[in-house]
Amino acid sequence: MTTLHLMVGLPCAGKTTFAKKLEQEQSALRLNLDECHIQLFGQDAEDPEHNVRHIVIETMLWNIASRALELGTNVILDFGFWAREEREHYRALARALGASSEVHFLDVSEDELLRRLAIRNAQQSETSFYIPEDMMKPWFAIFQRPTPDELERRE
Repeated sequence: MTTLHLMVGLPCAGKTTFAKKLEQEQSALRLNLDECHIQLFGQDAEDPEHNVRHIVIETMLWNIASRALELGTNVILDFGFWAREEREHYRALARALGASSEVHFLDVSEDELLRRLAIRNAQQSETSFYIPEDMMKPWFAIFQRPTPDELERRE
């Protein structure tokens, strides 16, 4: 049975690093929303059009992911999935395709996330967004940590 892997966590939690390892272990197609976004639009995190562009890219990546799952290829969506509703939505889509799903939550303290963000922001990147600290701090309050039942594999 093919599996949809959802990478869950805030920026700088280590999602992409873990996803790259999982990609090798599971022979999976890894789809990273930020990498695609930056290739298309550059460092636009503070641009008013950023969120609209992000949604369009997410939809395109899901189209690729769903076809891969239908063809029997494991898929890793390296999106962040901050809300339970979003995670449940993608898990339901996977189930409708006959695929199982797993949530991989990278739980990192706020202090550590800010420390990693400062390091990341000091290095120009073509794969990670520059995110000002004052932009990231409000995200701590809106991020919905997965519950124990969400962390269970679903067939």
